[in-house]
Amino acid sequence: MNKTFGRLLTAMVTPFTSESKVNFQAAAELATHLVNNGSDGLVVAGTTGESPTLTKEEKFELFKTIKEAVGSEIPVIAGTGSYSTEESIIQSQMAEKAGVDGLLLVVPYYNKPTQEGMYQHFEAIARNTSLPIMLYNIPSRTGKNMTPETVVRLSEINNIIAIKESTGDFSQLTELKSGLKNDFLIYSGDDALLLPMMALGAYGVVSVVSHLVGKQIKEMIDAFIDGDHNKALELHLKLSPLFKTMFITTNPIPIKTALALQGHQVGGFRLPLCKASDEEVSIIKNMLHKYDLL
Repeated sequence: MNKTFGRLLTAMVTPFTSESKVNFQAAAELATHLVNNGSDGLVVAGTTGESPTLTKEEKFELFKTIKEAVGSEIPVIAGTGSYSTEESIIQSQMAEKAGVDGLLLVVPYYNKPTQEGMYQHFEAIARNTSLPIMLYNIPSRTGKNMTPETVVRLSEINNIIAIKESTGDFSQLTELKSGLKNDFLIYSGDDALLLPMMALGAYGVVSVVSHLVGKQIKEMIDAFIDGDHNKALELHLKLSPLFKTMFITTNPIPIKTALALQGHQVGGFRLPLCKASDEEVSIIKNMLHKYDLL
């Protein structure tokens, strides 16, 4: 399956109203803003979008709303993975009906499947949708690491075309790159590791901080691809303090706080996430001023 999602994908926050309902109009406006500021595509209802607290119905409407807002040329990837294979299949089929361009499927969390269980989980979902799939490996949230051997097995399935790799383990990344075909795409799941991961063969990033500096991150990616590694490094070093600040507490609390400070109508959080502390807000505000983002 020849399909790419673009190199800079933004993992969108989910805007809420003051009554903690999904603010679909604000979501459409934010999606358009992100596309106009460097994003090649959007990941909707991922971790940054507070997916565990969204209902199936809210996700379906969100997928439709954002796809309509950005149009046919911008890929929208729907977060439909969970710890239930059956539920993941249902949500993936709903997302396909909503018109999205791909799926983001996280390693099942909490129930800690074996490597064979992971393989069968993703194979079953892939068999029940025609959409291209990006796997998502993030042991810090799921409690289990998907090994390179399992990823290589899954890459043989026609519509599994990419992985969002969030282990931060460069030896694992090297194993992945060595074992996978060149057309299987590896995305960094961490803004701060994008440049070193590209040096090891990663294709792009599923970014959080691109909500704020999408054009600069895109410029860094383009500089690296063009062979101007000094410029790419310069941009990486320049953006590094901002990357660090946007993860001073649990994602998406800092990025959503930053967007609200900028005037975006993103609302608050659904429990168990809660607002940033006064000290954290002050740190975020100072960093935004430092980068002329306020």
